Amino acid sequence: MPDTMIGLVPLLILAILVGAAAYAGGYFVKSRRITLDERSARLDAEHILDEARKQQRELVLEARDQALSIKTEAEQELRDRRSEVRGQERRIQQREEALDRRIETADRRERTLGRREQENDALRQNLDSLRSQREAELSAIKNQRITELERISHLSVAEAKQHLLEEVDSEVRIEANRLVRDSQQRAREEADSVARKVVLLAVQRCTADLVAESTVSVVPLPNEEMKGRIIGREGRNIRAMEGLTGVDVIIDDTPSAVTLSAFDPIRREIARIAMQRLVSDGRIHPARIEEVVRSAQEDVDRTIREEGESAAIRAGVHGLHTEVLRMLGRLRFRTSYGQNILYHSVEVAHICSVIASEMGADVTVARAGGLLHDLGKALSQEVEGPHALIGADFLQRYVRSPKIIAAVANHHDEMDEPQSLEAIVVQVADAISGARPGARRETVENYIKRLEALETVANSFEGVNKSFAIQAGREVRIIVEPEQIDDLSAVRMARDIGRKIEETLEYPGQIKITVMRETRAVDYAR
Repeated sequence: MPDTMIGLVPLLILAILVGAAAYAGGYFVKSRRITLDERSARLDAEHILDEARKQQRELVLEARDQALSIKTEAEQELRDRRSEVRGQERRIQQREEALDRRIETADRRERTLGRREQENDALRQNLDSLRSQREAELSAIKNQRITELERISHLSVAEAKQHLLEEVDSEVRIEANRLVRDSQQRAREEADSVARKVVLLAVQRCTADLVAESTVSVVPLPNEEMKGRIIGREGRNIRAMEGLTGVDVIIDDTPSAVTLSAFDPIRREIARIAMQRLVSDGRIHPARIEEVVRSAQEDVDRTIREEGESAAIRAGVHGLHTEVLRMLGRLRFRTSYGQNILYHSVEVAHICSVIASEMGADVTVARAGGLLHDLGKALSQEVEGPHALIGADFLQRYVRSPKIIAAVANHHDEMDEPQSLEAIVVQVADAISGARPGARRETVENYIKRLEALETVANSFEGVNKSFAIQAGREVRIIVEPEQIDDLSAVRMARDIGRKIEETLEYPGQIKITVMRETRAVDYAR
């Protein structure tokens, strides 16, 4: 072995010893550390266990306290319930005792009533027997007196009764006619004064135009050549115009004018606007006519809405549904005896406002009823029936106030229901607006028929000699036979004729009935 290797052996052994010593020291330190950690962990575990036992004892004590509290509350609630039950038992017992006392009282009353009924039955039997005896005695006395009276007066019972009834009837009739005449005179004086004041005030505060509406529309033309262009080749233009608008285009010898005639005034207005635009533009052919008619229809629809809103504003009626305003605007193109219905409705609304304020009625209801009273005329071409009921039925879908609907339905006495004060105000205002001078115009045939109908009604009464309808049918003067009709009967005849005219005829305003009785005494000096 070389010397170098021999020298390294001791070093190697030393290194091994040092390493073993280091390993042993590290192991000892590590085991010591582990022992200390275990002891620390054991102490922590014991500490945690002590804390857990302490918390357990506290929770147990707290649970016992809660259980004791719950038990105490339950016992208190049980005591309260028992006390309440005992109170209810006492009240029930008291009620049962009171009920028993009432039953005993009712039994005593029933027994008392039974005894009284028996006593009353006995008394009733005694009274019936006494009444029968008295009636027999009175009948015998009455027959004896009647026989004596017939012997003295030489008249039977029936003849005497008839004579007495005739005298009483004559006296009662005279007295009744006198009372009626006096009452009518007083009522007429008072009513005329108040009515004249109210009506004059209402009319003076309303300004209205005269009749200026027409049932046909005339479109002026710049020259006669335009008529041929309106007719078109083989009449195609005029046929297209009539088919699209539903009006009759009348081209006759009238110089420089075309007449448009239609039952529906709205269609006539659409045709008038379209014709004016076609004449102004100069281009007239079926396609252009269709375009212009559609544009005119839109303009008329817009005008209807604007007219309805404007009328509601002028009349002071707010909050109306848009469909009601649109239907109201359609009245701008409707007339009645030449009077524009929309302007008439606004005028009636103003008159209703004045009269309602004077009479203490609901001004808002009266004003709205006056504005909407003729709304059914905008639908009368589409729906059958009286325009008052048509308008009321339409308004039921858009107006909440039943008073307004009733005022519209009753403004021509179409319903038998009791009328409100506002409905009567609408009737009066409608009559005033239609009867004022210049409001309406009638044809000669209708005017003559109304006069003849008034005279026919007057001549139907017995004792009438002649009758004359004068002042455009505002007054009927009747001459009676003085031998058949006395002064009091003349008063009654005037009232009866007025009632019959109200029941059988239709007329604007009011009619004055004058019955004249003249007695002439004629003799000769010889």
